[in-house]
Amino acid sequence: MVRKIIKIDEEKCNGCGLCAAACHEGAIEMINGKARLTKEDHCDGLGDCLPACPTEAISFEEREAPAYNEEAVKQTKRTNTEKLPCGCPGTKSATIKRGDPLPVKSHYISSCLQQWPCQIKLVPVNAPYFDGAKLLIAADCTAYAYGNFHNDFIRNHITLIGCPKLDEGDYTEKLTAIIKNNNIKSVKVVRMEVPCCSGIENATKRALQTSGKFIPWSVVTISTDGKILD
Repeated sequence: MVRKIIKIDEEKCNGCGLCAAACHEGAIEMINGKARLTKEDHCDGLGDCLPACPTEAISFEEREAPAYNEEAVKQTKRTNTEKLPCGCPGTKSATIKRGDPLPVKSHYISSCLQQWPCQIKLVPVNAPYFDGAKLLIAADCTAYAYGNFHNDFIRNHITLIGCPKLDEGDYTEKLTAIIKNNNIKSVKVVRMEVPCCSGIENATKRALQTSGKFIPWSVVTISTDGKILD
């Protein structure tokens, strides 16, 4: 049948995953860093995903497509209750409250991550979650070195991560644009004690200075054995 259905321009897609999160039917998945309409019979043609896309990569088109299958959508929702918008398998939440210390031997922890993507290189400059955000800018290794990272740092923050040694280029321009174009309430940098991590701290300092805004900010340094140094 010919009907209205969404169309995704992969060249415009920045891989943020916001459209997949907005699609209540599970029609969109993230594949190789791009949003794709993988289940045409799950797309109801209402376009909840359109306003979520920051790059206007999604539009409507009328073409031959399977009819909307409500029963198939219900089945997908039942089987994918633990699947994240990015396409990664989710984790089962433990019966703990956010803010409480995480049990040391728990196999299931509650994630405090509030947005996707979280890589500095991938995150869009303008996204709804930046409005009024407390920004956490963290070096990749910090979450592995410090065991209670989600609870102590990610909780109630919008998180950006990167590795100044391995990532190409400088973060200053991207961070400047994020801070300058959004209502950021505070900035916290979490880095490792190793010298290469100074790159993420210095980029944040330059971004704050270049933005022309006066925003409270702080730096926390983690030792290689997982302790907070300052």
